[in-house]
Amino acid sequence: MTEPATETVDSFGMMAERQFADIWARPALSVRDRRLLLIGLLVGQGLHEMTEVQLDVALRAGDMSETELREVVVFLAHYAGWARGAKLNDQVEDLIERVTRARSDRSDPAG
Repeated sequence: MTEPATETVDSFGMMAERQFADIWARPALSVRDRRLLLIGLLVGQGLHEMTEVQLDVALRAGDMSETELREVVVFLAHYAGWARGAKLNDQVEDLIERVTRARSDRSDPAG
């Protein structure tokens, strides 16, 4: 007699991942447009950890430049409030510093 499979399948996770992939692949908005909308929504709701993830992806994937991220800070500070804008500013500047440092470490042959 064979043993039943003990591996669990995260069917909800698979379904959610597929639905999010479908949403991000729709043609009417660019990935950059979607990223901007999502960042604005996350900042407005004060979801700082999720905001940080989206900022990181936006910069590293090339969806947004450092200058554009800083402009998002200026814009959202006026609409989401100064406290959330200050938090977003800290997140953006920390991210830019980390990415800049990582780039210089890779380009430094002695490093």
